[in-house]
Amino acid sequence: MSVTLYALDGCPYCEKVHDALRDRDVDYETEWVEALHSERDEVKRVSGQRGVPVLVDDERGVTMAESERIVEYVDATLAR
Repeated sequence: MSVTLYALDGCPYCEKVHDALRDRDVDYETEWVEALHSERDEVKRVSGQRGVPVLVDDERGVTMAESERIVEYVDATLAR
C-alpha cells in the first residue's frame, strides 16, 4: 500500500489523522512540511493547495485534504 500523509509538526489536525492511521493499523509514510505556507511547494504540487493535512493514496488514485474527510476515508477504505 502506498499512502502518504503530508503533515506539519504540532498541527492538531495532522495529529488527528496520524492517530486514526495508527489506531487502524494503516501502513503509511509521513512527509513533514515547512511551517510557512509559501514553502509548501510539494503539498501544492500533489493537492493543488498548501494546507495540511493532505493524504495521498497512490494505490486508489485518491488525494484529499481536511482531517475529518481523511479520517472518514481511512475508516471506510483503509482500516484493517
